[in-house]
Amino acid sequence: MTGGQPRLHRTMKNSVTAALAAAFALLVGGCATEKEPPLALTGDIRVDGPNAIDHGPARDKLLWQYRTAAADMRSGNYDQAKQYLDDALLRLGGIYGKDKNAQKARSYFHEESRKTFIGEPYERVMAYYYRGIIYWMDGEPDNARACFRSGQIEDSSSEGEQYNADYVLLDYLDGLATAKLAGDGSDAYNRAIAEDKQFARPPPYDAGANVLFFLEFSPGPRKYATGEYREELRFSIPSPTVFSAAIRVEGQTIQVGPYDDLWFQATTRGGRVMDHVLANKAVFKKATDVAGTAAIVGGATTAIVSGNQTGEAVGLGLVAAGLITKVFSSSTTPAADTRAWDNLPRYLSFAALRLAPGPHVAIIEFQGQGGATLANLTKTFTVNVPADKRDKVVFVSDASTTPQTL
Repeated sequence: MTGGQPRLHRTMKNSVTAALAAAFALLVGGCATEKEPPLALTGDIRVDGPNAIDHGPARDKLLWQYRTAAADMRSGNYDQAKQYLDDALLRLGGIYGKDKNAQKARSYFHEESRKTFIGEPYERVMAYYYRGIIYWMDGEPDNARACFRSGQIEDSSSEGEQYNADYVLLDYLDGLATAKLAGDGSDAYNRAIAEDKQFARPPPYDAGANVLFFLEFSPGPRKYATGEYREELRFSIPSPTVFSAAIRVEGQTIQVGPYDDLWFQATTRGGRVMDHVLANKAVFKKATDVAGTAAIVGGATTAIVSGNQTGEAVGLGLVAAGLITKVFSSSTTPAADTRAWDNLPRYLSFAALRLAPGPHVAIIEFQGQGGATLANLTKTFTVNVPADKRDKVVFVSDASTTPQTL
């Protein structure tokens, strides 16, 4: 027995040494981060967007494609917007769940911002919405309808949970496209009416309306993080600058209000107000930190008061285990991903009317609270209505550049 105790002590000492070495290796590995050269930004999306898409981190490519496509929509560069959106939607449909960075970010030890950006549901919806508008511009209302339906699917799914999709405009446009394709759009229209709890009811369909105005206005949601570990993803919204618009063309005046509010969409799931919390990571971090501290304190106490080599070894083993647990805690990064499609609008709207073939001067007056016209945002442009019975699609943002011939 006497000869066995030193051997037992040596074995336990070796185990403690190995545990301490493992803890040190984890600590060093946890502190190591990938270093990437900073992306030089000018503040001009027309410069920064293409540069970031071509030369920035691959995980941010979708984000910059989203942002740049929105800017291209507002400058009338629809062909370029189409390319960015097509690539973004292809990647969106094919990479999430397979991408290595996304898998790492879903683990406890990698930041959410390290994963490939796909955006929150409202951001993914807008990629489909913009692409649907361009499809309709190109005379493909069937593909536009497919995009609007895909947008509703994106709205109904978040982190494995299922919710009721509730975009008024997506269902309304689904039904309008169906009506124009000689189908029955009443089901989609009825869904749109049922979902419209904030604003005025959209009008019944006029399948003969050949000029479609897609309007957007006021700045959209922003993201920020709160909580002990910055694990709570929250949203803020700038004060709205535009509340409505008036379309004036050929003696007609159409008053247009919002149908959808992206602030509402960002902060709700299925109409229920929510705060998006990465609670699993935050709880794991706190639990392992507390457990590690307890093990270190308990182990140190055991080693000091034991009075024999076996007790010392057991105490040191507990200390080593506590250190490893603390390293796991320090390596857990629950911080929410606050990267955002930051040039989205807040409000989405739509109007349809009939115009004869040929050029027409149109004026869109964006209006502040109470209906006062904001003269600095007024857009004047020429709409060329085709004679081949195809719909003329007009996209106008309060941030659009004018004059344009559309």
